[in-house]
Amino acid sequence: MRTFRTARSARTARPARLLAVTGAALAALALTACDSGTGTRDEGAAGGSTSAQSTGGTSTSGGSTTGGSSTGGSTSTSGGGSAATGGTAADKASSKGGTSDPSDPENRVTCNGSNTTVTAQPVSRPLNHMLITVKNTGSKYCDLYFNPTVRFGEAQSAPRVIEESQPQAVVTLAPGESGYAGVLLSAADGSGGKGTTEKKVVIHFQGAEAGSDAGSPASPALPAKGVYVDNSVAVTYWQSTMEDALQY
Repeated sequence: MRTFRTARSARTARPARLLAVTGAALAALALTACDSGTGTRDEGAAGGSTSAQSTGGTSTSGGSTTGGSSTGGSTSTSGGGSAATGGTAADKASSKGGTSDPSDPENRVTCNGSNTTVTAQPVSRPLNHMLITVKNTGSKYCDLYFNPTVRFGEAQSAPRVIEESQPQAVVTLAPGESGYAGVLLSAADGSGGKGTTEKKVVIHFQGAEAGSDAGSPASPALPAKGVYVDNSVAVTYWQSTMEDALQY
């Protein structure tokens, strides 16, 4: 009886194992079918995500390379370098007095007795007039501001200024050029009162601010016999031509 049960149990166990094997095979088939369908879609979605991420990464990487870190950064750096170079050039130009153009206002100086030669000569026409001539002997352009401050002999005050002679612009002299001022020495009709004969004159120059001192004055020689000066003595503003200086 015990042997029969064992054989019977063995026969009963074999169908169970077959069923287990069959079930496992069916499960494998189902899994394969599943992988062929939804699984593939999942892989496709995963592949799309990867592709999108890759594309996005490439786009980001490309954008970063083209417009940002590399090229953009390089351009910015290059631009910065150019700006720095330009700034350095400007600083150098500034330290040298602006541009290299000798007529540039930043390169000009004020005319005075140290960078000019000055003459003072009476003229025959108009009567009782003297012409002051200032020649730029320096290497830079110089500006003649306002009018000369003229002092004859030991006079404590300067002659009045003929206001209607004021030019529209400052007279600027290039190296070698001359500027002029006229001096009315005395009244032709004697209305200037009793005058004196002066043998010495000092010409003072003004700076850009009216009444300021531009530096070294000049003491041009007068004729040996001197010049006659009365109370009507007056001086013009600086002019660019002698004709303009002597018309007042």
